[in-house]
Amino acid sequence: MSITDPIADMLTVIRNAQAARKEKVDFPASQIKLSIVKIIKDNGYITDYRQIEDGKQGIIRVYLRYSSKRTGIMTGLKRVSRCSRRVYVDKDSIPYVYGGNGLAIISTSKGIVSDKEARRLKSGGEVLCYVW
Repeated sequence: MSITDPIADMLTVIRNAQAARKEKVDFPASQIKLSIVKIIKDNGYITDYRQIEDGKQGIIRVYLRYSSKRTGIMTGLKRVSRCSRRVYVDKDSIPYVYGGNGLAIISTSKGIVSDKEARRLKSGGEVLCYVW
């Protein structure tokens, strides 16, 4: 089975695992997925992640984070820029997700960064996804 949009597939796997209250979730590794997961962890939406070598592509294992009432910390994940519709922003129009309470992940010329980091770097780019 070929995957048309691996980032959207990764976000769906995480969203479904959190809805099922799983402790951890695995998906195929790539550098862009690893960068996105690192940003999500740095902003406190997941507990941890590990890169597991399997002799092929590799696997990323994400440990999900829940509140004391066993509800997910992430209430939403949304893929913004898709294969059929790319969404680009300049440095002055970087979006604020939920009034700054969420997170936009942006692919810039300086790498994949969060919306706050993109504003600090004064660099626009392609909006990959929103996390809130």
